[in-house]
Amino acid sequence: MDAGLTPRSTVPLYDWMNKIPGGLMLVPLILGSVVGTFFPGFLELGSFTTALFKDSALPLIAVLIFATGMQITARTSGPVLAATGTLLLTKSLIPAALVALAGAVFGIEGFLGVSILALMATIDNSNGGLWLAFTGRYGDERDRGAYMASAINDGPFISMLFLGASGLADIPLTAFLAALVPLVLGFVVGNLDPRWTEIMRPVPNIVIPFFAFALGTGIDLRDVVTGGASGILVGVVAVLLTATLTYSGYRFILRRGIKSGIAISAATTAGNAVATPAIIAGVDPTFEPYVAVATAQVASAVLVSAVLAPLLATFVLKRQGGLAPSDDATDVGSPTEAPAGEGRGTA
Repeated sequence: MDAGLTPRSTVPLYDWMNKIPGGLMLVPLILGSVVGTFFPGFLELGSFTTALFKDSALPLIAVLIFATGMQITARTSGPVLAATGTLLLTKSLIPAALVALAGAVFGIEGFLGVSILALMATIDNSNGGLWLAFTGRYGDERDRGAYMASAINDGPFISMLFLGASGLADIPLTAFLAALVPLVLGFVVGNLDPRWTEIMRPVPNIVIPFFAFALGTGIDLRDVVTGGASGILVGVVAVLLTATLTYSGYRFILRRGIKSGIAISAATTAGNAVATPAIIAGVDPTFEPYVAVATAQVASAVLVSAVLAPLLATFVLKRQGGLAPSDDATDVGSPTEAPAGEGRGTA
């Protein structure tokens, strides 16, 4: 449609949402948490209402992952794997090792009222949906394809690995493989028929608000309140630490220049991390006394990180001149533009 014929918005909801960093996901996420906490009966009406507003998160994220796979061509798969490995190293492996080291020093009870269980469950995973929403606006194919890091660190596997627990490792591995299937199939279809790639390109703007709302319904704001100051502290510490690491990875390993701030949007905690303390305690009962408090703290950290990480990423991108939305028509293997004096390179 010609730009001159675009209808004027009576209420510019879309523009308002996009003024907030990650707003296309964050606003529906918060609205969903409000509805899930105070009006849960609405979500139980059944039929299409329940299917769309409560149960749609996994199917819609699967569609988004499939569409993301279509944007990865054989020519760009190398940069995608490089970005994935860098995020996995800086968002999961190094942070988890640091928490394990803290556990060796302070014991599993942790410090300042924050258990090692809460820290580990919060710090070593990331919100893949928010990553896709943010990189869909400011990143390119290699960034969106790095969603695979979220597929790998999703669930309690890395937490159990670094805490020295065992017994459930096969379940997270199966879940990891299942999460990769849509991405791989999308990659295959997109490389066989580029026409499908173009058809699926608008998918992020279509599905993100809906799956974000559905994810939000699983966050009980009362748990966030119960987590209180300690939960906020966990979220802030986790964001600042992992934001520093992921930014450093994008800047010094991938040489992404003014776009390095994109990596900070990975400094989040996935909603399913709320279940990690109970899962770990089921494997190692010595963590049982910390489960209730850790669960509340992780719930608070999920919401804190969903707000703070995209805000911080946007601030850094704006400060360094990399805030302009990415043009997917550009060759993602080409050097990222950087200011004079900065290194240039490809991912």
